[in-house]
Amino acid sequence: MQKQSGFTLIELVVVIIILGILAVTAAPKFINLQSDARASTLQGIKGAIQGANSLVFSKAAIAGEEKKGGAAASDFGKVDIGTGTGKEATTNYGYLISTVGQLKNALDIDISDVETVTADWYVEKATIGTEAVEIYQAGSPRVGDTAIECYVTYTPATSTTVSPKYVVSADGC
Repeated sequence: MQKQSGFTLIELVVVIIILGILAVTAAPKFINLQSDARASTLQGIKGAIQGANSLVFSKAAIAGEEKKGGAAASDFGKVDIGTGTGKEATTNYGYLISTVGQLKNALDIDISDVETVTADWYVEKATIGTEAVEIYQAGSPRVGDTAIECYVTYTPATSTTVSPKYVVSADGC
């Protein structure tokens, strides 16, 4: 009888199938594309807020509204944001306040402060507009669980010497 060396075709097929199953189950753990995409989107919204704030501050400075501000809504300034629709941006020390309406107007995005409303972005409620808000994307792990870090924090200017702050927290994305 002849001595056989090597693998049979069936053995080779079985090994390939097993390797394929392992690759399909293990690959998503190593290639977390969804998490990276969410983190990049948060960086994008942070940049959009910064860009909008730069434009709003420039318009406020031209209009002489950059020093108007305080804790009450009556202290805020107003500038035309130039979208062609006659919309105004309410400013505190020349920068956007942190209400849903102001962010929606300045960024031209679908945003809401209620998770039950269909929107692309959500904001933890800001009543006056001078407090920090957390902005997060619909469909992110943050929806329904405020302990998960997958959001952008926008803190408006609090004086003429304290500029707005923008912080991305993407550890939980």
